[in-house]
Amino acid sequence: MSDTRERLLDAAETLYAARGVDAVSLREILQEAGARNATAVQYHFGDRAGILRAVFARHAPEVEARRHALLDAYEDGEQGVRPLAAALVRPMAARLADASGRAYLQIWADVLNRPDPLVPVAVLDDPGDSLCRWRTLVEPLLEEDAARLHRRFTAILYAAIELARRARSGPRTDDRLFTSYLVDVVAAILGAPVSPETRRLAAERDAARR
Repeated sequence: MSDTRERLLDAAETLYAARGVDAVSLREILQEAGARNATAVQYHFGDRAGILRAVFARHAPEVEARRHALLDAYEDGEQGVRPLAAALVRPMAARLADASGRAYLQIWADVLNRPDPLVPVAVLDDPGDSLCRWRTLVEPLLEEDAARLHRRFTAILYAAIELARRARSGPRTDDRLFTSYLVDVVAAILGAPVSPETRRLAAERDAARR
């Protein structure tokens, strides 16, 4: 992998984490990286979405390996909502340990927390992806209405936002308490009952769509 490509990725992580994806131009990434070729970003990544995909690909192997290991343990007998909440949170929380990982967490939350994702979410339909596998394992534990109201995405988004907030305030000497409590809260989100009021309003919404 070329030094220029790595410098561009480093620059993109730093700037996107500090200012948000929408506030950073490709020219600024070039300048931050010290790249002399004005077309270097397009050559290596194509466009902003390409840079984001490359940033996520940088961190994916470790996150994927950690999550698949936790899901393997779940399928081998460690049942319940909390182990699945841990499988969502802990692989990402491990990225708090270094500056690149903390930048990644902030960028991931930025990309996730918007109506139109900048990067295709096809991984959610890829059986080999750990997040797709996680969604499949969580579904039987949810109330039908909770699943229909996108409870899994609520848990994913909450975890991403909290991890990004922690990353912005880092580095810390110890993230264990934060991580354990975040697992607790995500487990509570997944297991929370759907109220009669919410059921009624959801039924009214569905009827209006017919």
